[in-house]
Amino acid sequence: MTAPVPGLPLRDELYLLAHNDDTGQPHIHRQALALGLAGAVLIDLVLTGRTTLDGSGHPAREQRIRLHIDRPVGDLITDTALTSLRHTRPAPPLRHWLRGFADDLYERTRAGLHAAGILRHTNHRRLGGLIRADTYLPTHQRWPVIARARLRYLADGREQPDNHTAALAGLVVALNLTDHLYLHDDTTTVANHLRAIADQHHRPVRDITTAVDAAVGDLATATYR
Repeated sequence: MTAPVPGLPLRDELYLLAHNDDTGQPHIHRQALALGLAGAVLIDLVLTGRTTLDGSGHPAREQRIRLHIDRPVGDLITDTALTSLRHTRPAPPLRHWLRGFADDLYERTRAGLHAAGILRHTNHRRLGGLIRADTYLPTHQRWPVIARARLRYLADGREQPDNHTAALAGLVVALNLTDHLYLHDDTTTVANHLRAIADQHHRPVRDITTAVDAAVGDLATATYR
């Protein structure tokens, strides 16, 4: 009997979906992806009851993140997030925390996947050996395929969305990664369907996804100033 594949944190699945399986190149800017990864870390904390949002559902004022259960979980990035919330007074505004925690989160997430044996590191030289390029590729295609398949089942209506997958759908849409799910359907239709599924679930999760979308928009605006 084949052993079941362990579930990955939301941030790890988002990282895998945001990269080309064959080249390891990100589909979007790393800073934008890092904001999405920060949102994924916080969503996992909300779904496990470790954090809450004050003012959830009130877009006129920004929500603040509150610790609810302050115990380490044994995951380095998650525990770092809990530590940052524990030592921040007053409770940090949602978008402010996302921007701060996103700093170097791309590299930390990649390092964690590499240490877990999910990514392998290779390097090659370009331009006649003058430039060394580092590449991180999945050690097995099952890792990105599993996450992509769950979203495919949602898009096809073949599976009822659990909170984790619904949150992943919302983040994929917020980061404009729908084109890279390798679905044959119209991308706009798929994006609208996944967004509708995400919108049916926990309001705090929707608020975090909205904050990620806004923070990515801020990043794009700053680039053109």
